[in-house]
Amino acid sequence: MSSSLPSSGWRAPGTGNDAGTGNDAGIGNDAGIGNEGNDVSLVERPSRPTIAQIREVCQPPAITGRRNSEHWVADVYLRDISPYLTRVLLRTSITANQVTWLMIATGASAAFALLIPGLPGGILAALLGQMQMLWDCSDGEVARWRQTSSPAGVFLDRVGHYTAEGFIPIALGLRAAGFPNAGWLDSLWPLMGALLAVLVLYNKALNDMVHVSRAYNDLPRLTEKAEVAAPRSSGLRSVRSLARFVPFHRAYHSVELTLLALVASVVDLAVGDLVATRVLVAGLLAFGVVTVIGHLASILSSSRLR
Repeated sequence: MSSSLPSSGWRAPGTGNDAGTGNDAGIGNDAGIGNEGNDVSLVERPSRPTIAQIREVCQPPAITGRRNSEHWVADVYLRDISPYLTRVLLRTSITANQVTWLMIATGASAAFALLIPGLPGGILAALLGQMQMLWDCSDGEVARWRQTSSPAGVFLDRVGHYTAEGFIPIALGLRAAGFPNAGWLDSLWPLMGALLAVLVLYNKALNDMVHVSRAYNDLPRLTEKAEVAAPRSSGLRSVRSLARFVPFHRAYHSVELTLLALVASVVDLAVGDLVATRVLVAGLLAFGVVTVIGHLASILSSSRLR
């Protein structure tokens, strides 16, 4: 089959089913749900596309321009790399959902890597955190190219992010306790890691609660416009503006958590102790409480539930 896109039956990318986000809807903290558009007609596409074709179809502005759902590493470099991985995947029989399962396994592995003491564990976790996000880009690109975006893809995407971001704080707590060395159970660090995991998952669930609440009341799908998420209270808007200068609330994604763990492991190696990892866990726990309270207040004072 020709490597050029056939003209017969071709639609502009980003319209109808092409804009669906069935498998990479979880990039970021406030991702959309389901496919965009109601046109479910299929478009014939080459089985061995070029990188340019993949970018044209799989990275439309509706995806790359998302305000909340596109993670910063995707903006900086992952969307430049992902078409090359996607092209390899499209030459196999692997499905978009199977790619998402690879994302789930990679995210969980990032957490388990933190149980390896010292700098090797920190480096491996950070690399796996990046790889998780690369899979997360490619699964959606595979779905958009093959036009197989689905609710199951959204669900599995959520499973992947909840798994990684639930396990990583627990692993950080164990790491701070000195696991697997003797005496790790005699400290409060494992408990603090578990509490941090609860806060991270609760904070993520707040976004899904918004979508569920709107669906229960037959409200339309949320857009990612800034004015929708902006608090109506001037005081909360001021606090929210200040948070942009110190965006600690963004530290609870798997990418940031693993990068912070890597930085802490470097400092731990330099000082010969676990002080940096312990400061990290304690700080994330304290700021996690502030983040959840602020997130809840922001949702209730915005237009998202109206």
